[in-house]
Amino acid sequence: MSGWSVPVQVVTSPGGIRAWLIEDRSVPVVSLSFAFRGGAALDPAGKEGRATLTAALLDQGAGELDTAAFSTALRDRAVSLNFGAGRDEFTGGLRCLAEETGFAASMTNLALTRPRFDGEAVARVKAGRALALRREAEDPRSIASRAWFERALSPHPFSRPPGGTEAALAVLARDDLEAAVAAQLRRGSLIAAASGAIDAAGLGQMLDETFGGLAAGEAPSVPPLPAPTPFGLVVAERDAPQAVATFGHGGPDPDDPDWEALQVVNWVLGGGGFSSRLTEEIREKRGLTYGIGTQLAPFPGRSLVLGSVSTENPRFGETLSLLKGEWARMAEGGPTEEEVANGKAFLTGSFPLGFTSTGQIANTLVALLSLGRGPDWLEGRIARLDAVTLEDARRAARKLYDPEALSISVAGRPVI
Repeated sequence: MSGWSVPVQVVTSPGGIRAWLIEDRSVPVVSLSFAFRGGAALDPAGKEGRATLTAALLDQGAGELDTAAFSTALRDRAVSLNFGAGRDEFTGGLRCLAEETGFAASMTNLALTRPRFDGEAVARVKAGRALALRREAEDPRSIASRAWFERALSPHPFSRPPGGTEAALAVLARDDLEAAVAAQLRRGSLIAAASGAIDAAGLGQMLDETFGGLAAGEAPSVPPLPAPTPFGLVVAERDAPQAVATFGHGGPDPDDPDWEALQVVNWVLGGGGFSSRLTEEIREKRGLTYGIGTQLAPFPGRSLVLGSVSTENPRFGETLSLLKGEWARMAEGGPTEEEVANGKAFLTGSFPLGFTSTGQIANTLVALLSLGRGPDWLEGRIARLDAVTLEDARRAARKLYDPEALSISVAGRPVI
């Protein structure tokens, strides 16, 4: 594995647009992924979900093409186009045959610069979003997650649900969608990466054709993510056979020099599936849950340590006690030498799996660019994992886990 490398080219188009490229001609396909910084965090108060609705409508007609004509044009040329919105980014991507890059670029440009927002399309997509929001409002997992972000991060924009609320959705109008495009889709906030059967010159031309005509400047900045506010335990009472919990607290900056060690430790405690301590103690030994897991979610300047678990209401107290105990045990003693070796082996071995298709590659590169990573960071990834020692991992565990800050939101009727 030490000889495995990722041949990233840094491309600058004739028009000055910068992107990463991994050229691969094993199949005649090109994937381009991109993001604009901002996302749902730029939604005005009372109009939460504006970015999500805008993203859902960008491919519902653009320029002279209504929804049906736009969709048919893409289908007839086998072009896949998608848009989305997360807490901190407005995302997009396309996939096409190498011979169709010009057409795919022009259609994407049309969607980004001349979306129609026809009344019929807006009404239809809003109806679909309203149905999804009603389902989320009754889903215990969504309820618990939403409560955690609201309690831990308010009043930061990340505390609001990216998809908005049904009440906010109802007041969104065409003017709001046009305002979202004007604020968000700006060239200075663009991040892009591509993979597939295209060279640097071809990508440069494709970038200019895709993003030419975007407004200059940058989207409004998002406030830095603050340290989450510890809130202990909160319960949203719901009639459900199981209690579902979201738990976690703040984590280090993704630029922390112990980042690889932090990921190894997360794998050991809760990110390693059936190999993790939490799964072993809570599922395998006691049968309290079908699944429990954690993740280290990175954002610029700060990460979040987040996890979820569901268990029968009468046994939630036992699950909670075990969770807190394992959290504290990891903070105090860290992982064992065997656990570190297993975590390093998994993370090292699975790293290339993010580079097995053009779409995966482009998405992975955009995610790295979003965190300010450079090609050298990518090239050194496996070597840094290999270099993690037991001492590094134990230091990372003390840095990562704070039992006093652990906050849990629960939806259900848990017995505590």
